[in-house]
Amino acid sequence: MSIAIAAGVICGVVVFGYFIAIDQFRAAGANGGLVAGAPRQTFVKQLESLLRPVSRLPTRTALQLRQKLSQGGNPGGLTPAGFQAVRYSFAALMAIAGLAIGLVVPLGLPSIAAAPLTGAVFAAMGFVAPGLWLEQRIGLRRRQIQRSLAEATDLLTLVVESGMSLDEGLLSITERFHNALGDEIGKVLREIRLGRPRMAALEHMADTAGVPDLHHLVESIVQSDQMGVPIARLLRVQATEMRRRQRQGAQERAAQASSRMVFPMVGCIFPVLWVVLLGPAIIQVLKSLH
Repeated sequence: MSIAIAAGVICGVVVFGYFIAIDQFRAAGANGGLVAGAPRQTFVKQLESLLRPVSRLPTRTALQLRQKLSQGGNPGGLTPAGFQAVRYSFAALMAIAGLAIGLVVPLGLPSIAAAPLTGAVFAAMGFVAPGLWLEQRIGLRRRQIQRSLAEATDLLTLVVESGMSLDEGLLSITERFHNALGDEIGKVLREIRLGRPRMAALEHMADTAGVPDLHHLVESIVQSDQMGVPIARLLRVQATEMRRRQRQGAQERAAQASSRMVFPMVGCIFPVLWVVLLGPAIIQVLKSLH
């Protein structure tokens, strides 16, 4: 029974892949074959078009997911529908793996009950895993922006104080920082070239990045532009304030290090130390008792 179910699942996957290949071959033949040098669809795009009927999202959910993808750096050029297609596909693969594990590994339950149970658990894990990966990527990019922001503000201050424009200062940041902050500034410059107002592009970047210090810096730049205050002086003040907050955060983390070291010392070092010190004495006492 178990072997038959496993064989049926494998055959179903093979047949599904075969029909996808036949459909692509017919589409290529209808278009006159593959054209040399023509851009080919990526696997994710093909997956998105295949699962389009089930990967549609409500407008509000799609906008929220698009914002998260933007905060994560648009990995792989994913759209909200493409991300949902990846979720469903990964959940299906994990469900197949769970069914196989439930059939092969003895779990103390009948195979007819263990296989669907493990399949459902693995499918839920496969559906949740891409979301956790995206959240982890967003957090990583925010930390990169936070670490680079003070140095980037110093560079922007120097460029503006030398007589160059704010756009040239932003361009120098993209040339110097090849990380998440450089990517976000690059998006701002592209939006400005497409005709979007500079301050609107900066505000959009601050809203989507989700970094408080960056948001505060952009708000100060916008207020300076509206009130006619020299931006070089403002940037100098912001750079000094960011350095102060950075030092304060480092001092707080250093102060917390001693308390965090207590648990590893108590849990790992002290037991070994007591074994080394008291071990020979305990052995001698046991020998004298015998």
